[in-house]
Amino acid sequence: MPELPEVEVVRRGLLPLVGAEVEAVEVLDERALRRHQPGAADFEARLTGTVLGEPARRGKFLWVPLARRGQPEQDALLVHLGMSGQLLLDDEWRPHRHERVRIALDGRILVFADQRTFGSLALDPLTGPAAIPSQVAHIALDPLDPAFVPPAVVRRMRARRTELKRALLDQSLVSGIGNIYADEALWAARLHPRQPTATMSAQAARRVLEESRHVMERALAEGGTSFDALYVNVNGQSGYFSRSLTAYGRDGKPCLRCGRALVRETFTNRSSHFCPRCQRLR
Repeated sequence: MPELPEVEVVRRGLLPLVGAEVEAVEVLDERALRRHQPGAADFEARLTGTVLGEPARRGKFLWVPLARRGQPEQDALLVHLGMSGQLLLDDEWRPHRHERVRIALDGRILVFADQRTFGSLALDPLTGPAAIPSQVAHIALDPLDPAFVPPAVVRRMRARRTELKRALLDQSLVSGIGNIYADEALWAARLHPRQPTATMSAQAARRVLEESRHVMERALAEGGTSFDALYVNVNGQSGYFSRSLTAYGRDGKPCLRCGRALVRETFTNRSSHFCPRCQRLR
């Protein structure tokens, strides 16, 4: 599933579209509009004729503010990539595998493709002084947000009766961190994924948040993490951070710090990867 760095790569890829006007919209599969309750006809009619503003992101949510000529921005095109969603930008129309929605913009074509159909598009009103889509208002700030305040998150994290990795994946506590980057941050911070948050020191909690930011900054510099063709940027290119992973997917391989074989444990419907020597449960 695309996590914060992958969504940020896509956001940056959409920057050249600022100021472009939507000429036509075609919904090919209404499953792509699961977050847009009024349906396909409403989506097509309301999006056509709007002008795209500067794309924004919070955690794994991406949105593009919309306005009509001479009017302020009131709505946004909200995007959640789900597990395999892709936004692909072309200079001309061409067929794409698993395309669900097609948007024509000033001579360019923006395609939303999604193999597993867990991703979605929606038109959502912008709310509050920060002009955030209503469906994103409950999402916490992410570690790359300039307004992110680590001490406040540390206090909330230590007050919860949960395990550390669950806390890192809780989008109401801190957003944007998914399974891959949680494992990477925990390895860097030398903390066990099942460490109870109530038993952690404030220093340890701050350390894992800092490592979360660092690992996502490195991943962003390498275009994100791609294991297959499900995640690509708007030009269809893969990211290369998978070559730099230290924990995720490396079970059975030696720890790059101590040499002990990394282990893999079942975690909900996913897995955790960690070093049993460096990341002891305390």
